[in-house]
Amino acid sequence: MVIRPKKWKEFIKGLKLNIYILYIAYRHPKTPWYAKAFSLLIVAYALSPIDLIPDVIPVLGYLDEVILLPLGILGAFTLIPDHVLQECRVLASQTPKRLGKNWAAAIVILLVWISLATSILFKWVI
Repeated sequence: MVIRPKKWKEFIKGLKLNIYILYIAYRHPKTPWYAKAFSLLIVAYALSPIDLIPDVIPVLGYLDEVILLPLGILGAFTLIPDHVLQECRVLASQTPKRLGKNWAAAIVILLVWISLATSILFKWVI
């Protein structure tokens, strides 16, 4: 799925729907394991109250919501087979979207950041 510049604004506006599509795709039995893992990380990051860059920092605080999150969604969409993604889009349009901030997702994201920081630290120290 390639997004042209004209459709970029539409994609940003549909961010919540795309997160919900990823959530449904994560639970779909025909989604490959690697796509499920990546989708889980993207959905967890989107639902986490912890951001990579805190929103209180002017301009930079919204960088992850405007750039990183859409790029992660696009990456996840490329890993999911087209027929599965189509099923998930149809299902997402038919069901109510009830995903909100989630502290369990925050813990997952926090663990990912800690593991990345630890691995970088050990690589530089050792």
